[in-house]
Amino acid sequence: MEWYIILALVIGIAVILFPIAYVWYLNMGGIYAAVRESRKRRAILEEKTETVTPDTTARPKIREVQVSRNRKAG
Repeated sequence: MEWYIILALVIGIAVILFPIAYVWYLNMGGIYAAVRESRKRRAILEEKTETVTPDTTARPKIREVQVSRNRKAG
């Protein structure tokens, strides 16, 4: 192959690939921003949910209290 054919191929490939890479970069940037915003909104929603919902895991359930009262001492 002559040098001018190789040069034309290199320049042609670069001209074709540059817009493709640029559009891919814009798409990935938009996806990244959407995911980041979604995570931020989810964290805010979870904080609101935690403050509204009382913590009931420390209290014994009714069945547990009844079973512990029915045990005989000693």
